[in-house]
Amino acid sequence: MPQNLFAIAQQFNLEGNPARIKPFGSGHINDTFKVTTAGADRPDYILQRINDTVFPDVAGLMNNMARVTRHIRHKLEEADEKDIDRRVLTLIPGRDGALFYKDAQGGYWRMLLFIPGGKTYDIVNSPEKAYQGGRAFGRFQALLSDFPPPPLKETIPDFHNLEKRLQTFERTVQADPVKRAGRVKEEIEMIRRRADEMSVLHRLVLAGKIPRRITHNDTKFNNILFDADDRVLCILDLDTVMPGFVHFDFGDAIRTCANTGAEDEKDLTKVSMDIKLFEAYARGFLEETGSFLLPLEIEYLAFSAKLFAYAQALRFLTDYIDGDHYYKIHFPDHNLQRTRAQLKLLQSMEEQYEDMKQIIKKMR
Repeated sequence: MPQNLFAIAQQFNLEGNPARIKPFGSGHINDTFKVTTAGADRPDYILQRINDTVFPDVAGLMNNMARVTRHIRHKLEEADEKDIDRRVLTLIPGRDGALFYKDAQGGYWRMLLFIPGGKTYDIVNSPEKAYQGGRAFGRFQALLSDFPPPPLKETIPDFHNLEKRLQTFERTVQADPVKRAGRVKEEIEMIRRRADEMSVLHRLVLAGKIPRRITHNDTKFNNILFDADDRVLCILDLDTVMPGFVHFDFGDAIRTCANTGAEDEKDLTKVSMDIKLFEAYARGFLEETGSFLLPLEIEYLAFSAKLFAYAQALRFLTDYIDGDHYYKIHFPDHNLQRTRAQLKLLQSMEEQYEDMKQIIKKMR
């Protein structure tokens, strides 16, 4: 833990003085701390060291975050929502008015208002939770559906660009730097056999048939903050909010929240897509977005779930063949185990695909 956290915290416009600063949460990208202030009538805060290796354009990232939270706050005020400070993240500016602080060692820091009484879930264990998750991310899309120009910055360029991922995959297979390709011929073939089908969304985008929107791009269920009564408060982790397509958010959400197994499940018999969780999430999502999404966007929502299971398997397999440089691994062949779990999830989706499409069709 850095030794100068109190000095860093005091670079921001806080109400009250920091009394305690302790690590907070389980994020893997930024270093996060809770700042507890002296005095029961003073708010607490979240202090984060921004990972500028992952997000090199810190100014662009923070400008995105400021614009998005300001727009959502304005929409909530227009709707006469109550308790707005718990329904949207609040950035705390530095004493110099800047959105972030750069320390003497070159580290970048930001401060947010802490939202009391909130909780998150890592596992979706009921259709009701899945429904609430769909509504939460759907409403996030709805609140940003009229976001004004100029466009947001791409904080991670080509983050979901499947064509580039496939090109990288083929180069890695050909190079075979650690001589693993021969061990995963079946997995390589599964990726190659589906590549043309999985590129259909990319072709629709190039043809101008799918509009670019503002998307969250990291729709894990634990990025939704609930209150004590399991009502949705707000969406967390806005670092990857940038231009994208609605299928990015829907597909990745289904990949994570409707999976009956862990992302790296060893026992593949435990891995499948729970169609009831899919249906509940889709219902909540379309209740919030059905009024402005185009018919073609809605038609391809079911496909996007397959796409994101495939894309994640592709990324894990690429990293495995390359020698495990991107994803942290906790044991040998971890990335291969992840790959096989995602391919099993994809196969489960393929088996239920006609039912998935019918569910979406009935909700249109």
